[in-house]
Amino acid sequence: MSNAIITQAFINQCRTLLGKDNVISDPERLKVYECDALVALRVMPQLVVLPETVEQVQALLKLCHHHGVPVVARGAGTGLTGGSISVENGIVLGLSKMNNILALDPDNRTARVQAGVRNLAISEAAKIHGLYYAPDPSSQIACTIGGNLAQNSGGVHCLKYGLTVHNVLQIKLVTMTGELLTLGGSGLDAPGYDLLAVTIGSEGLLGIVVEATVRLLPIQPCIQVLLAAFENIEQAGTAVAAIIAGGLIPAGLELMDNAAIRVTEAFVHAGYPVDAGAILLCELDGPEAQVEADRQKAEQILKTHGAVEIRLAEAAEQRKLFWAGRKAAFPAVGRIAADYYCMDGTIPRKHLAGVLTRINQLAEALGLRVVNVFHAGDGNLHPLILYDMSIPGDYDKAELLGGQILELCVEVGGTITGEHGVGLEKLKHMCVQFSALELEQFHRLKQAFDPKQLLNPGKAIPTLHRCAEFGHMHVHQGQLPFPDLERF
Repeated sequence: MSNAIITQAFINQCRTLLGKDNVISDPERLKVYECDALVALRVMPQLVVLPETVEQVQALLKLCHHHGVPVVARGAGTGLTGGSISVENGIVLGLSKMNNILALDPDNRTARVQAGVRNLAISEAAKIHGLYYAPDPSSQIACTIGGNLAQNSGGVHCLKYGLTVHNVLQIKLVTMTGELLTLGGSGLDAPGYDLLAVTIGSEGLLGIVVEATVRLLPIQPCIQVLLAAFENIEQAGTAVAAIIAGGLIPAGLELMDNAAIRVTEAFVHAGYPVDAGAILLCELDGPEAQVEADRQKAEQILKTHGAVEIRLAEAAEQRKLFWAGRKAAFPAVGRIAADYYCMDGTIPRKHLAGVLTRINQLAEALGLRVVNVFHAGDGNLHPLILYDMSIPGDYDKAELLGGQILELCVEVGGTITGEHGVGLEKLKHMCVQFSALELEQFHRLKQAFDPKQLLNPGKAIPTLHRCAEFGHMHVHQGQLPFPDLERF
């Protein structure tokens, strides 16, 4: 960690570069930036800067590099892992004022945007051309493209259309020394090492993205959404694997357990069957004839695997309502719990039923409740662990359960994150996911981009010393320590 101290002279230099209104040092205004959506972790920053141009970002990073001041980039603060929380003697560099869509190119189906542009704003602007931007995190109304790039965000439609990394052609990245790099290109592939893919998902450790060129897709002519109800969550999990095994690739395939159904229905009134043990939302899109054939096949698979009721959204409004319920699940859970802890592990689909059973067993052993909402089609779990911060020890139990769930994901051949990133939350469990030799290579990559270790230090990649303190629990993927999971 840097030993630099933010002095009044340094603050004055920042004000000279940006203007006094774009430099925040007042404690009341700084409080807005003390956490992201993982509110259990909070650090009050000493200084927040809000550049408006690429040149200002470059000048700021040069200044910070010269003085050895750490820099944490921040978008809308909707992240769930503590990744944009300030660090000691560092500044928070907010990109919210760099929020312009610079160009829409309908012929080439691309949009060039600044890092602070909201995810949903791209689709809203492209709609007039019959186009949209596919990655759609639940927070898409607020989250920014810069944050999506940092975490490699997905969303309910990533099963068919991919994560952020699959939908970005080019980025402009400012290094810690203030150099502006262009990574990627306008074609199908770019020459040289694929530094674009390396940077996407790097959580602000390698550079600060200031601009991106993203792919736009044509709005599909036909979209249908099925809602399938099951008696229990295990049946729903088995049905997910069967749909993919049957050769269907839905645009979205989402699962919600009974607790999620009930709390969401009370909040959104989406028409969910509140007595169901679990529901699947299955969206099919494409040419009308293909969608109709896929719908019939999907219904047959769902019935064969235990669906007791299948509903077809009759019109666009009902379809939107079905999805509104799914996307409102996280805030809806806030109505029944003082606090909740959202996990983000990913597993092979064939283990869905067994892992869900095991999660409920682990929660029961700790006396906690879990609400399950996740991207079932690609095995991305989002268990919401309910707790009460005002009860001594309750958060510790929630954190323990979260760790057990992540370890379970790795043990069945999955990963500790699907789209939320690592940040501070999952640092220990990187030691479970990767060996010491693999982590060493990550540190070497970080060193190549940021030799002084000033960009978002202490996040995403644990030190080997930290892993030793935690107890290096690395296991080979696919190793199943719970014999009862073998049958799934």
